[in-house]
Amino acid sequence: MTDQTDGPTPAPGPAAGARTGAQQAVHKIVVPSDVPMVSLLGAGDAVLRTVERAFARADVHVRGNEITVSGPHGEVALVERLFDELLAVLASGQALSPDAVERAVGMLRQQTTERPADVLTLNILSSRGRTIRPKTLNQKRYVDAIDDHTIVFGIGPAGTGKTYLAMAKAVQALQAKRVNRIILTRPAVEAGERLGFLPGTLTEKIDPYLRPLYDALHDMIDPETIPRLIAAGTIEVAPLAYMRGRSLNDAFIILDEAQNTSPEQMKMFLTRLGFGAKMVVTGDVTQVDLPSGTQSGLRIVRDILDGIEDVHFSELTSSDVVRHRLVAEIVDAYSRWDAQRDGQADGRPPARRPNDPAAQRRSRR
Repeated sequence: MTDQTDGPTPAPGPAAGARTGAQQAVHKIVVPSDVPMVSLLGAGDAVLRTVERAFARADVHVRGNEITVSGPHGEVALVERLFDELLAVLASGQALSPDAVERAVGMLRQQTTERPADVLTLNILSSRGRTIRPKTLNQKRYVDAIDDHTIVFGIGPAGTGKTYLAMAKAVQALQAKRVNRIILTRPAVEAGERLGFLPGTLTEKIDPYLRPLYDALHDMIDPETIPRLIAAGTIEVAPLAYMRGRSLNDAFIILDEAQNTSPEQMKMFLTRLGFGAKMVVTGDVTQVDLPSGTQSGLRIVRDILDGIEDVHFSELTSSDVVRHRLVAEIVDAYSRWDAQRDGQADGRPPARRPNDPAAQRRSRR
């Protein structure tokens, strides 16, 4: 891609009135002739529309294989960098989507050292025509940490991919013969129900708590081979209680829903680590289902293991949610509610959302 930069634009017309407070610039981006514009701009210009929404203070015009961007210097420079990243993604053979563009914009605005293209093109695992890769910067850092450390904690809200990505790394390690087996475990702690009152055998009682792990496996491994791998012990899916007394060598071990472990259970699990093994512990400290008065092992483990080499804590936030956009908004809404409740418990006035019309109406009554 070549770039041509003109000097400051003439005095802006009515359409640019909102930008008169900033010095204007014009950049012309020439897209290489071997890049189909439809692949860059998206079907029905969906990618272009996403760029325009993300940079409302800039004007983006396309003519042939030339893209002209005008607006404040900072915004124009970001748009130019964005198209560089999008072209790098296309060069890797990956198609663009509005979602990928939004995530690339978010990374650029964070001004991080990592390139969005490096994040969006990092392939972990390919299965049945589907490729699993990180979609956010924190997810890439989490995946890199799993490569670089023996024990990794992935802590964050629902939908941030903390368990899914860990399982993809486990399958990748198994396929590369870096480990001999995968062990997936969860504490059998229920939200509002008791195991003893559920029908069926012990296995049938526990299976619903392990079902999300089986579902993820089906996305990553041929479903027909999973029973064979489980029968051979290459893959083991079991409740946390089954880990007691074992030493797990040459294994990739994942503890999911770790917020529902007691401190004693967390210690028991971590001390199962054997030679040639790797552990990933995932959980959401805002969704603890333990009985009242029982402390979560995940909430205190960071203080306990602080300073120990080769143990890493990765934090994921609502900005890393890769489910429906409403999931991120729900996570944020609950965080505000928790903060308000904690403030009231401390005697502080409840926090109000900025520019909340409902709150403003109530304050005028």
